[in-house]
Amino acid sequence: MDHFLRASLAGELHARPFLRIGGSVALAHFAIYADGDPSVHEALLRSLCRLTGLAIPADGTTHYSARWNEEKQLKWERHTEFSTFTFVAQRHDADYFSDLPSAHIPSEWFRGFEGKRFVAIRMELVSGDSTGAARQSVRQWIDGPVLVGSKVLGGGQVYCDWSVRPDGFSRFLVIDDDFREEQGGRLLQRLYEIETYRMMALLALPVARELGRSLDELQSALQPLMHSMDTSQGRRNDAELLVRLTHLAVRIESLAGSSGRFSASRAYEKLVLARIQELREERIEGVPTIAEFMERRFAPAMETCKTVWARHEQFAGRVARAVDLLRTRVNLAQEEDTTRLLEGMNQTAQSQLRLQHAVEGLSVAAISYYVLSLASAGFKALHTLHFPLDPELAEGLLIVPVVLLVMRTIRRSKGRHAAPRSEWPTSRRSGSPGAGVCD
Repeated sequence: MDHFLRASLAGELHARPFLRIGGSVALAHFAIYADGDPSVHEALLRSLCRLTGLAIPADGTTHYSARWNEEKQLKWERHTEFSTFTFVAQRHDADYFSDLPSAHIPSEWFRGFEGKRFVAIRMELVSGDSTGAARQSVRQWIDGPVLVGSKVLGGGQVYCDWSVRPDGFSRFLVIDDDFREEQGGRLLQRLYEIETYRMMALLALPVARELGRSLDELQSALQPLMHSMDTSQGRRNDAELLVRLTHLAVRIESLAGSSGRFSASRAYEKLVLARIQELREERIEGVPTIAEFMERRFAPAMETCKTVWARHEQFAGRVARAVDLLRTRVNLAQEEDTTRLLEGMNQTAQSQLRLQHAVEGLSVAAISYYVLSLASAGFKALHTLHFPLDPELAEGLLIVPVVLLVMRTIRRSKGRHAAPRSEWPTSRRSGSPGAGVCD
């Protein structure tokens, strides 16, 4: 009875559950980004399962959770461009930010990260009696150039420095003052999602810088072309300018392949801001909040990406308008040439018509002359036979009738030859079968 997509679409609401965490835990989070090699994500998951004895997931899985024992668990998620591995282990000591969450993973599996590890984070959630000592020694564990922290969710504190340490990991220290059930797991997930989505959003920054340099070059090429358009008077030069502008438009269009990267960057930025909003931060005196830090450090990079892409679209629009204007000017010049050509053809036709009339007049005179000459010879012969006829008088009387007869004969002959030509446009207008063939 149900549509075949109902179950899978309804399950999307529950496809990515929050971590279930209780007590103090250590967490290691990795984001794998393999541009152009999507098969690596499931391959890494299957390899991990084989090496550590976990159940192999089904094909096409986008979310996977498993436990090695009561104290260690795995959470894997497949996203559009990346995948994440999150290892969680219960913490019973104060050796914070050690490799406790992933110590049981064979080192050969981590070699599969080569060139693909995009985010690496170590987090510590401290709860119970250890919170006081952790709060007093925040700078011992988070010793970057800028300490960022805030009270979150009304029951804890978060400290970080957003820097990558020599071991390749970033650090987050979370102190559980009074989290409600499962709030700790949700908080940790929001924090590593902020960092992961932030890094994915910043993928557009090097593209924006390269695009900006390309736009500078194209801008330099466009200025002299626009100046030439303004000062050009020769039609031949217009055609050359049109070709050069068309090449420039092609180069700009080739840069539009980055649109997907910028669209993804905007989407990731929205996710980062949404996750920060969900933290419900409160200020810790003397320490900037995560939202404030991102506003100063992350927002400018995103504005750069937006500005460069907007500049690309504006520049592409300018070139397109210039091409349209120049093409219009070339078309007008072509129309002027066509008009002059038609005028010349019209003058030629009129000259031919006048010549034809002159030729017709000469033809009438010549034919009449020969007819009268023949008639004169006949009249002279009759006169020789003693017919009572004056040859010169008879010839004189025939001049007018012969000329009129010759003129009428020529016109009738001309009319018979012109009739089919005059009928041809009529057949085209009437939609006859022959019109389609001629067209």
